Amino acid sequence: MTRVKICGITDADDARDAALLGADAVGLNFCEQSPRVIEPEDALRLIDALPPFVSAVGVFVNYPDPQSLEDFAVSIGLDAVQLHGDESPDYCSMISRVKVIKALGVDDTFRVERLRQYPVSGILLDTYSKDRYGGTGRAFRWEQAAGANAFGRIILAGGLRPENVGQAIAELHPFAVDVSSGVELRPGKKDYELMRLFIEAVQRADAE
Repeated sequence: MTRVKICGITDADDARDAALLGADAVGLNFCEQSPRVIEPEDALRLIDALPPFVSAVGVFVNYPDPQSLEDFAVSIGLDAVQLHGDESPDYCSMISRVKVIKALGVDDTFRVERLRQYPVSGILLDTYSKDRYGGTGRAFRWEQAAGANAFGRIILAGGLRPENVGQAIAELHPFAVDVSSGVELRPGKKDYELMRLFIEAVQRADAE
């Protein structure tokens, strides 16, 4: 069964809707440069309101100190941190009290063997951009990640939408898929119908 994470959540109503529709996790963005950034006090209230068995994942980019990051994650109740910057394998290994997901950008030079370097719970594969850390809304060529499952749990991101997520799952069989802009009305505000269609598309792909 392919897990679903709805990322870039900024308000409790969207988090509630995502959970009711069947999302396994919601993503909260703590990168100040992101149009989907959420303040810690708002994140705390949102996390407290999540139902049981729905995980809260915090997205961070080049947070200066892994121990401070871990302390912050624990203090607000995050289940995992998703590291979307240039964090090294050593940086990832210093976080132990919450799960660690390392995001890696995929381009024509990407090699799946790189994944073996990271001592993490999951690897998120996103479209590489020299200008930004994720959130491009563009898909990479999925064949570039063929064989990635041999190196751990793969979370597929980058340009996923209700109309293409089924094909992505059929090609790569990821542990999970991660969507943000593909189910939005505008940055940070989700569209209920698009979330429903996305999750139903994932469920159909699994059934097939």
